[in-house]
Amino acid sequence: MRYFVREDSIVRNIWGDADVILLIFAGGAAEFALNRAVDWLFYTGKLPADPIGRLFSTVKYAQEIVFMPHERAVAAINRMRAIHGGVEKSRGYQIPDWAYRDVLYMLIDYSERAFQLLHRPLTNPEREELYDTFRRVGEGMGVPEIPQNYADWQIDRQLHLDRDLAHSPFTDKLFDRYREELGNWRYGLLLQAQSLLVPKPVQERLSLPDRPVLASMMWLYKVLERLHLRSLTQRILLPPAYLKQVRELDRDKVPV
Repeated sequence: MRYFVREDSIVRNIWGDADVILLIFAGGAAEFALNRAVDWLFYTGKLPADPIGRLFSTVKYAQEIVFMPHERAVAAINRMRAIHGGVEKSRGYQIPDWAYRDVLYMLIDYSERAFQLLHRPLTNPEREELYDTFRRVGEGMGVPEIPQNYADWQIDRQLHLDRDLAHSPFTDKLFDRYREELGNWRYGLLLQAQSLLVPKPVQERLSLPDRPVLASMMWLYKVLERLHLRSLTQRILLPPAYLKQVRELDRDKVPV
């Protein structure tokens, strides 16, 4: 059986771990709220209306690409391309190429950052493998000018961070929706997690906590994981309505 992502790939470890996935989207939620193309989210209204539900629909596509046979993965990429094309046709103009790259770059960057925060740093070959996977996804969606390797991507990633971030009224509207969906104390936990994950330009524009208390508690998560008590952690931290969906994100993984 041919797969889009090898069965022993680190990418499967990352995107088969519910806790890592949640952190990827915590970081992405922060950065995308600052993106100069964030108005596209408000045109469709789907993310502002249901930010947590939108997370699960996005993960469904990502896991189909990562875990399914090559033909189904390519079909999922093509569906994503068609969906975005439909939105562009409805609005009457195209999403900028740089905005597509921004989203792709976020998924790459926060995949690495989240896995490192919960488990360990990626090795250089693993970074290249992660990058190659998302490069192929981007190319399948027709995104132009994607760097061909991880080192060149790091340079372009910084250029995008320097150019494409701005605090706007849309930023505040999205964060208000995050608070409404999560409640005050879980929202505070989200800000703490985002502060641990995001690059400095994002942290500064959002005024996230400089010294998040969560940083001093990461050892506890790792202890609970070794004791097979992740389910207890999830039950405490996650809204009960979404607990079952979050646990379904876990897939079989090779040892890290």
